[in-house]
Parts: sequence; C-alpha cells; structure tokens
Amino acid sequence: MALLKSFFKRLTSPSKAALGIVLFMGFIGGLLFWGAFNTGMEATNTEEFCSGCHAPIVLEIQETIHYSNRSGVRAICSDCHVPHNWTDKIVRKVQASKELVAFAMGTISTTEKFQARRAHLAEREWKRMKDNNSQECRNCHEFAFMDFSEQAPRSVKQHSTALASGDKTCVDCHKGIAHKLPDMKNVENWQ
Repeated sequence: MALLKSFFKRLTSPSKAALGIVLFMGFIGGLLFWGAFNTGMEATNTEEFCSGCHAPIVLEIQETIHYSNRSGVRAICSDCHVPHNWTDKIVRKVQASKELVAFAMGTISTTEKFQARRAHLAEREWKRMKDNNSQECRNCHEFAFMDFSEQAPRSVKQHSTALASGDKTCVDCHKGIAHKLPDMKNVENWQ
C-alpha cells in the first residue's frame, strides 16, 4: 500500500523539468495548430477553392469592373463574400461549411443544379449583406470617401439620398454588380 501511495504521489506532483516540457510541448502544439488553422482559412479564401463549386460564378466576375479596371485593383470572391474581421470571418466559414456539404451531397454539383438553386442562394447572400450593412462592400467603398463630383448625376442622387436616409445599404441598389442576376420569377421577396 505504501508503494502505491508513493507512486500516486509521484504522478500528482511532477518535477519542474516535466512541467516545463509539458508547457513547452503545449506551446509548440498551439503554434502548430494555429499555423495549420490559419493556412486552412487562407486556402479557402482563394478563387481556386471557390471555383471548385461555383465555377460559373467565378467566370462571371471576369466580365465586371471588379475584375479588370483602370486602377488595377481586383476583387476576388473572399473580398466580397467573407468578412474581414476575424470573429465574423469564423462565423461565415462555419455557415459556408453547409455549402460544402450541399455540394458533396450533389445539391449544386452541376451547372444545371447550381442554376436551379441560384435565386435562393443569391437571395440568402443579399440578406446576409443587408443584415451586415454591406460591410464587405464598405471595406473598399465608403460614402465618406466618395467624390460625388466624379460620379454621374444619377449616382450622385442615389448615393446622397442613401447617405442621408441611413437605411440603405450597397446591396439594395447594386444586386448584380459583380454577377449576373439570377432568374427571380419564382422568388417571393424579390423587389
């Protein structure tokens, strides 16, 4: 019995060297986990990753000003569809995992199936952007920095009205700015 007590006491009171080794291993393990996690997060923010399921959509953006323009600034999928701040990015990635499951189950695995669901997917994305005040748009486009003297008269009117009212967000007027609008005839809330 004394031998058993001695053995148990040794297990419950580790030496300083053992404690140091355990802490060091935990630190290295944390760094490796964080590095792998961050690498995975960045890998899922590439156009190559997005085009695995959304190839027709990724091709569409190549015809817009977000892809090729006079300033040389180019937006990729994650610039508009993944929040930039870390907490919201994690939430969006968890939501997007549902899309990966849908693709794996074959719900949107072909262009035809994707087009059939496109209106629903677009409406869901527009709602998300409306709910967050089009934050991804505002990462690059902010009313406070717009030079209204460089805009067309119609744009000035719309932007200044939206700025004054405070209840409009980018996606209210700019649906289809980077993608072709889906067929919305069977969607109830289409405006």
